[in-house]
Amino acid sequence: MQANNDKNIDRRDFMKRAAGGAGIIAASAIGAGLLYDKAGPRIRPKREQVHLPDFSVPALEGKIMCVAKGSDRGANVKKAIDQLGGIERFIKPGETVLIKPNVAFASPPTLGATTNPELIEAVVKLCYDRGKASQVIVTDNSINDPASCFRLSGVGDAAQKSGARIILPRPGMFEHTTLKEGKLIRDWPVLWEAFGGVDKVIGITPVKDHHRSGASMTMKNWYGLLGGRRNIFHQNIHTIIEELARMVTPTMVILDGTTVMMSNGPTGGSVSDLRKKNELIVCTDQVAADSYGASLLERSIEELPHLEMAAKAGVGTIDYQSLKPIFVDVQG
Repeated sequence: MQANNDKNIDRRDFMKRAAGGAGIIAASAIGAGLLYDKAGPRIRPKREQVHLPDFSVPALEGKIMCVAKGSDRGANVKKAIDQLGGIERFIKPGETVLIKPNVAFASPPTLGATTNPELIEAVVKLCYDRGKASQVIVTDNSINDPASCFRLSGVGDAAQKSGARIILPRPGMFEHTTLKEGKLIRDWPVLWEAFGGVDKVIGITPVKDHHRSGASMTMKNWYGLLGGRRNIFHQNIHTIIEELARMVTPTMVILDGTTVMMSNGPTGGSVSDLRKKNELIVCTDQVAADSYGASLLERSIEELPHLEMAAKAGVGTIDYQSLKPIFVDVQG
């Protein structure tokens, strides 16, 4: 009970800061003007650091992870979520939900480099129809032009069709954060404005090869929340993935292994890079989800150091079998 009260306090504090963001920015601008010295450069005021709250729900033994097997993504995700207690366990009436897909590239869904639009549509509808969400937001800070990425990936159309609000990033939407005991995420811009008023967060991403990290899955998906010259983190790719997993504590993650990009990731470019696996994972443990995803990529845990790093940091467990995952076959 105390944990739930603490979470509510954190969220109230988060809402106050989000609501006051415009005033803070304005005050900072005024402060900068007052500190201006005509004989020298403008002195920048110290920024207020922001921090994402905990969006998780209380754990239920035996209801942490479900693997649905079948070719129909929409049917798989609905069945898997139902096996974990239904969307009603995760989304309460009147809540605002943020969905973070992987829309990094201006690529059609047939190439598997981005989140499949069928999944976006299915999850948004679940949040509205059964979760009774007041609003569902879909956002990503794409590597390529965001508008083009959302259009060509089909994610934009799927989100609009199902009634979600799309937020495309703009410079003014970012605020700086510092991760506790972080080595890389220090005074770094994060897509803060998209989280204003958000109660729950769902990550949805495909299973992909990645030429630097070995894999791009649920923890790597949070990379799309960072602004700035984030490509410098590629030099410490496993560290940044572990830190991202600590920065974001989601309500659930959905890992799409229906079609897996086995090579030439993360962009791919040919259907020859893909292999049908027909599995989809819904999980409240990011590390467990990605550990299972490693098997779909036919990679060992040792080949993906960020998994062990995240586990040691307390994000989740590599031994997904210990969570007693539910396996279900879905027709389609």
